[in-house]
Amino acid sequence: MITAKLIDNVWATRKADALKGYKLMLAETFGGTDAGKRLVVVDIISAGIGDRVIISTGSSARRMLQNDNIPCDAAVVGIIDEDCDLK
Repeated sequence: MITAKLIDNVWATRKADALKGYKLMLAETFGGTDAGKRLVVVDIISAGIGDRVIISTGSSARRMLQNDNIPCDAAVVGIIDEDCDLK
């Protein structure tokens, strides 16, 4: 799992049919060796820009979408309310 901050929406005029109805967002990681890395994520929990979130990647992300045939490599699975020491 990855911790990140949602920094923007991603608008796609055309995308795979399986992704219709899903909100895409741009996330920037914080903490760890990948701090500052940006990735496109599928937001399945209605998080918003500025929220600090937990992201699941790989096959775990696809399972969160309830369908292994959806082309997804990263999904928001939690909103961080308060962190202890995520540096």
